[in-house]
Amino acid sequence: MIPEYTHNWSTKDLPDADISYIKAFMHKDSADSLFDYLMKNIAWRHDSIKVFGKTYPQPRLTALYANNEKSYSYSNITMQPLPFDQLLADLKGKVERATQATFTTCLLNLYRDGADSNGWHADDEPELGIDPIIASVSLGQERYFHLKHRRLKDQKFKILLEHGSLLLMKGSTQHHWIHQLPKSRRSMGPRINLTFRYIK
Repeated sequence: MIPEYTHNWSTKDLPDADISYIKAFMHKDSADSLFDYLMKNIAWRHDSIKVFGKTYPQPRLTALYANNEKSYSYSNITMQPLPFDQLLADLKGKVERATQATFTTCLLNLYRDGADSNGWHADDEPELGIDPIIASVSLGQERYFHLKHRRLKDQKFKILLEHGSLLLMKGSTQHHWIHQLPKSRRSMGPRINLTFRYIK
């Protein structure tokens, strides 16, 4: 069981966005234990993605878990979920209580070092519905998360996602903003993030 923690939301005042952040969503010892468990027990996979007609190994490892059998597709990849184990189900419940939202699915990403990344995109796949709510728990290495407005070119923002933190994006955010986790030349350890979402 993952213990509850006092939630102190900080809201990012950005146009056409509804983004909030909890720096210490989890106690450090709980975050440490969860990180170790996920590294050892998740069924990580290394898919290839197609970009401009060319196929490349995805620059990170992924896994999909859900409480249903609904697949999730992005970048010409279709993932079939595995069932939540008890620890992931406990974490989903904790995220749902903090965000007052309901989630069916968790897409996990493992960034092995600074060379692993996630390019510019929005979480706007059809199966997520209109105005999707995305809740992202970060574990391990701190990494900067970049956002930029699709239309307002001067609107750019970055936030350091810390170990044990929670980032929440909802409302029209995915319609107006894209985001990325860029590569880094600095020496970095592994990072896991768990992105909870509701599959229609």
